[in-house]
Amino acid sequence: MRKIALSFRSFLDGLYFACGVVAALFLIAILVLIVLQMVARWTGEVFPGAPDYAGYCMAAASFFAFAHALNRGAHIRVSMLLNAVRPGFRRALEVWCFAIATGLGWYLVYYATKATYWSWKFNDISQGQDATPLWIPQSGMVAGSVVLAIALTDHLIHVLISGDHRIVAEVVEQSHGE
Repeated sequence: MRKIALSFRSFLDGLYFACGVVAALFLIAILVLIVLQMVARWTGEVFPGAPDYAGYCMAAASFFAFAHALNRGAHIRVSMLLNAVRPGFRRALEVWCFAIATGLGWYLVYYATKATYWSWKFNDISQGQDATPLWIPQSGMVAGSVVLAIALTDHLIHVLISGDHRIVAEVVEQSHGE
């Protein structure tokens, strides 16, 4: 049983890291799109839809980065409050926060999936020059939302079982003398 738990743990950690890599690739894609648009402008050409594609990449990068950022302590947390209370109350606050965040995460997944489905069903396209079917960029939002909800559920279960979160390093703690 412990071996299964460890392999599942390494799978989840790998998933979160892979999503961070995908987010970085989308950021590189934004850079490439901006450079291509600049080159097109300098040569007198037109690159229709470049700002729209950059926006799609930005949304995908954001959503794919959420779970990885959560595990690295890059999300805003109320660490000062959590560090100021006694351990028993801290655990209750952590459970409450992760429970609310997990519920909201799965709520986001439900409605993002629903919106993407209806965009696909009605063949909804963007209003820009690119006329991209909207379900394509929305799929990145759905995938990132699912992984974020899984990460929040993972942290909630870990707090319930062990009494502490799995967040590696909190940004607030790093700023004190490092």
